[in-house]
Amino acid sequence: MKLAKKLALGVAFAFAALTTTMTTAASAADMKIALVVKSLGNGFFEAANKGAQEAAKELGGVQVIYTGPTSTTAEGQIEVINSLIAQGVDAIAISANDPDAVIPALKKATQRGIKVISWDSAVAKEGRIMHLNPSSNDLIGKMCLTLAKNHLEGGKGGFAILSATTTSTNQNTWIGEMKKQLKDFPGLNLVTTVYGDDLADKSYREAQGLLTSQPNVKVIVAPTTVGVLAASQAVKDAGKIGQVYVTGLGLPSEMAGAIKSGATKEFAIWNPIDLGYSATQIAYHLVKGDTDAKPGSAIKAGRMGSIKVGDNGEAAMADPFVYNAKNIDEFSKIF
Repeated sequence: MKLAKKLALGVAFAFAALTTTMTTAASAADMKIALVVKSLGNGFFEAANKGAQEAAKELGGVQVIYTGPTSTTAEGQIEVINSLIAQGVDAIAISANDPDAVIPALKKATQRGIKVISWDSAVAKEGRIMHLNPSSNDLIGKMCLTLAKNHLEGGKGGFAILSATTTSTNQNTWIGEMKKQLKDFPGLNLVTTVYGDDLADKSYREAQGLLTSQPNVKVIVAPTTVGVLAASQAVKDAGKIGQVYVTGLGLPSEMAGAIKSGATKEFAIWNPIDLGYSATQIAYHLVKGDTDAKPGSAIKAGRMGSIKVGDNGEAAMADPFVYNAKNIDEFSKIF
C-alpha cells in the first residue's frame, strides 16, 4: 500500500511538473509585438512603452518587446530589426530615425511574415503597411506656431526651431507645415533652424548658440521632447528667463521645472501612453487578421475607439494638448 501511495504521489508530481512546463510553453507562444523606438532612455518612448504594456495586458496573450538603439541612428535601428527577425516576432511597430534607410531591413521582415507599421516618425510607404501619426501634421504645425505667438509680446517677433535630426521624418514634416502656415501668422518671423540630433548635450549647445548668435530670436520652438527640455535649461542657465522663451512638444514630467521657472509659459504634446497603446492595438489586429489597414478602413483600438486610415495609408490618433501652470502638476505625475 505504501509503495502504491508513493507511486501515485510520484505520478501526481510528474503531472504537475508537466502542467507547469506546458503553461510556460504556452506563455512563450504569445504573440510577440516589437515596439522599436528611436533611442532608449528617452522619456517620451518610455511612456509609450507603458501604453503598449497596458494594451498587451488588456488584449491577453501578447508580449511587447520594447527595444531600440542607444543613439538616434538608422544603423542602430537596422541592427535591432535584424535581431527581431531572428527572434521571430509577429509584428514590428517602429518610430523611425530615417524614413528610407530602414526599408531594406523592414522588407526582409515582411518577407518573413512579420507585420510592419510605423508610428510617431514614419517609414516611407514601401517599408510598412501603415503609419500612425500622433496627431494630424497640419494641426501640429499650427499648434507650434500658436505656441510661439503666445510667448511673444503682441504675438510678433522672431523665433528659431530646434529640431532633432536632419532626417527625422516627423520633425521635417512638422517644420514643413509650420513654414507653410506662417502666412497665417503675419507677426511671426522664422530666423533659423538648428538640429540637436535628439541628444540632450548637443541640443543644449545648439540652444546656447542661438542665445549668443541670434539676438532677434525671442522664442525657441523645439518639436522634440529632448530639445525643448535642453533649450529650457539653456535659457535658465544663461539668465535669459523673460527675455527668451522656449516652447514646443514636451513631456509634463520633464517640463514642470521649466514652467515653474518661467522659461516656458506653455507647451503641447499628445499622450505618448495613448500612442504606444494605439500602435500595439493596431499591430495586434493586423497579426490576428482583423484588418488589412488599407485606406478607408477603421481599426479597433480599445479605449482609443476606432482609428481611421486615410488615403495616404496614414492615420491620426488625436489633437495636441496644451500644458501650462494650471495643469502641469496634475499631468506631471502621469507621464
